[in-house]
Amino acid sequence: MKKRKTKFEPGDYDTAVRRSSAGLGLFAVDNIPKGKCIIEYVGRTISEAEEYTINSKYLFEVSKKKTIDGKPRVNKAGYINHSCRPNAEPEIRKGRVFIMSRRGIKAGEEITYDYGKEYWKEYIEPHGCRCAKCAEKKGKV
Repeated sequence: MKKRKTKFEPGDYDTAVRRSSAGLGLFAVDNIPKGKCIIEYVGRTISEAEEYTINSKYLFEVSKKKTIDGKPRVNKAGYINHSCRPNAEPEIRKGRVFIMSRRGIKAGEEITYDYGKEYWKEYIEPHGCRCAKCAEKKGKV
């Protein structure tokens, strides 16, 4: 009997790492329908002490007791950039992080999600946001 696919199993969507307005980004090669699991954010689970000493911008807090260091070399989802108008969103399920499409994503479009207020204040705000929405506001697109 075939195992039934769940909502939280990444689809077989082809993605590619390419240049974006914020450096490198993850782009859809295939069309991705709304509400689909695109990819899982994976990496090494770090200790609570390491959270404060590790020099990584790829930390994803899954719960108060679990944080993943998802450096892009081991985690293709680590290339997903922040956007103030995201087309995807992370969903945490059973201690794992899945990136889900908020709307249909067209082939060639960059996959983005909102990194949240804490990350924004620490890393984005001091340098200015480089997402497409903010670039549009500044007249750079």
